[in-house]
Amino acid sequence: MPRSFPDDPQPWQVLEQTYLFRRPPWLVLRKDHLRLPNGAEIPEYWISEYPPWVNVLAVTKNDELVLIRQYRPALAQVHFELPAGVVDPEDPSLQAAAQRELAEETGYGGGHWSLLATLSANPALQTNLSYTFLAQGVEALAHAQPERTEDLRVHLIPVNQAESLLNEENMIQALHYGPLARYLLARAKQP
Repeated sequence: MPRSFPDDPQPWQVLEQTYLFRRPPWLVLRKDHLRLPNGAEIPEYWISEYPPWVNVLAVTKNDELVLIRQYRPALAQVHFELPAGVVDPEDPSLQAAAQRELAEETGYGGGHWSLLATLSANPALQTNLSYTFLAQGVEALAHAQPERTEDLRVHLIPVNQAESLLNEENMIQALHYGPLARYLLARAKQP
């Protein structure tokens, strides 16, 4: 739970909410009419609703990161990413969703799992959170079975080379970059 401070701003009041477009899970757009605590109003504040997202920072028993590379149409580029996806309604938990995504996209699984980071892509405009799990000691269990709409390649990168991925802009997805940087910082502090 985030820490609060005595002088924190107060919540804004929602005067009206109108849904403009609904194509779950990828695009739900609403317009809110908001009133700030000082009385000022914002008659058109646009918010995108998404389900939760999960990412997996998977490390093999040989100290390699299990990463993927895929084309991203919005930037028209290919970069390294963590295995990731949306939480489906039938997933029993966030961790189960993360385990499913890792298995589907890479064929890897097993190991010891823990929550590494909970982040927001844009808390001003998006409703969802992204949960990154650290999976240590994973191993190849099956062949990857990505969805028909995914075209990705699996790469094993030694952890000691991961910093160069970040420094050379080979990973630019902020919700993947941040947890990887956190992990590398924590490892650097270990004796």
